[in-house]
This record gives sequence, structure tokens and C-alpha cells, in this order.
Amino acid sequence: MFERVATLRGFSAAACALSLPRSNVSRSIARLEATLGARLIQRTTRKVELTVAGESPLVRCKSALDELDKAADHVGHHAAEVQGELRISAGIGFGINVLAEHFPDLLLRYPKVDISLDLSSRPAELVSSHVDVAIRFGPLSDSSMVATRLGEMLRVLCASPDYLERSGTPSTVEDLVDHETIEIPGSDGRARVWRFMQGAEAREVAIHQRVSVNEALTIHRLILKGSGIGIVSCYVCAPDIRTGRLVHLLPQWTVPNLEVNMLFPSRRELAPAVRAFVDFMKEANQPGFHWQDNELPGMA
Repeated sequence: MFERVATLRGFSAAACALSLPRSNVSRSIARLEATLGARLIQRTTRKVELTVAGESPLVRCKSALDELDKAADHVGHHAAEVQGELRISAGIGFGINVLAEHFPDLLLRYPKVDISLDLSSRPAELVSSHVDVAIRFGPLSDSSMVATRLGEMLRVLCASPDYLERSGTPSTVEDLVDHETIEIPGSDGRARVWRFMQGAEAREVAIHQRVSVNEALTIHRLILKGSGIGIVSCYVCAPDIRTGRLVHLLPQWTVPNLEVNMLFPSRRELAPAVRAFVDFMKEANQPGFHWQDNELPGMA
């Protein structure tokens, strides 16, 4: 209960997550504080905050709960038959290019599992949407979710030969300010900044975002059609670069990879079908991350 209250920053939110009355949670935290002889949580009218004394127990609680979850998952995985409906949420491009490639093997391995796959450019809310596992890219913004890291998404800067013939080829990172770019819109409405790395050296450039679109496959399509320069995941653009339909720009510079995580709505023991999917995805991407293409022309 303490871990849920501290993580969700509220007694009501913790009670809801644990399916318990709020009064039970409040009394339990009070008993814990009395037993330890220290105030762990500072209560206000709007939210709760951890005290200095509460920070260390939270870290240890999370570690202990993770170990308990692993033990329970291990028993459940071997004791229960893998069956039932598996509800998965993922981005459109990842679903088409990655999950659709893997799912035939998954369905053959687990004939009693039915899959409900929700593909959307907008992330679903796991609890209200009754999602078992979601695959998300980039930094995690919701600390209440339980996450398992799957790997990293390799990305490159590219453009079509038609665009480069019309607008010129950038030879430096700074040249990008004079080019039209296609990018996912920023959450704050301000100009997007692209970051590039070359060894220990880092460069940033504010781009002119000619087109903003919230779906990666559309960005890829627009770049192919010569509408501008963009950053695209390798598993999408590698075939086009090999055949010359796209040009890998500034190959001496790299753009940050995107971390890929599998998210679950709670710490409760994963259902056998969910655990089977998690293990399957990790297995499918060994050795290395399956959809990282390290043989891309121009890359070390």
C-alpha cells in the first residue's frame, strides 16, 4: 500500500489501483508510520508527498515487489496453460512492420491464445482501455505503469533524391536550418530541435518543420515523395536506402535511438498469455534488437 500511495501520489488513486476502500489504505499507512516511528508521507489537501524518511523505503519496496512479482510470474508461467485473449496496444508502423511479422509464429506456438491488437498513433490509456500490454517508444511519462525494457530503435536522417536535387544536399548539421523537414509535432507547439552525436560531440539544430504529422509511416511516405527531410526508423527505411529510393544523410552523425518498452497497467501477476508474449518478444529479438538494421549502407 505504501508503494502505491507513494508512486501514485494519492490515497484515492492507490485505493483504486488496489481495489480497496480509501480508509483501509489510510489506516495501513498510519500503522506503518507508527511502527517505524517516522512520518513517511506528508499529506496536503490536494496531494501527498514523500518525506525524506520515505524516499529510501520506497526504493527498497519497489525492489522487493519486483522480486516477488518475478517469483509469482515464474510459478504462474509453469503452472497455468497459456490461453485466453491477449490485448496489445502499439503504434501503427510497429504493428505493420514488426508485430505482423512475428505473430504467425506466436499463434502457432500458442493455439489457444486469441489476440486483440489495437494500432494507433495516439497511445491508449491502459487501465480504461483494458489493455494487457502496450509497446511504447521514448521516455516514459507515467510512473504508475510497470515497464520492461525491450530494446532500442535505431533511426537515421534521410531524404529522397528528388528533394535533394531540388533543394541541395546538406553537408553539415547546421545546413539543416535551410531545409524543409517533416516531423512529429512537439507537445508545446514550439520549433522542434534535432540532436546529433559524433562520438562525444553533440550538436543541436532548430528545424523548419514544413509538415508535422503524428504517424511515422506517413512521415516515411512523405519523405519518399520528396516533401522534405526527416528522421525515420531503420526497420522502415533500410530497404529504400539500399535501393536508392532514399539517401542516408550525414552518416557521420547519429541521432538518438528511441528506447522501446513494454508497459503493463499494474504490478499484479501477469496472466500466462501476457507473460508468454513478453518472453516471445524478448526471444524474437535475440541476439540484439531484431528491427535494428546494423547493415545500413554508410553506417559503421
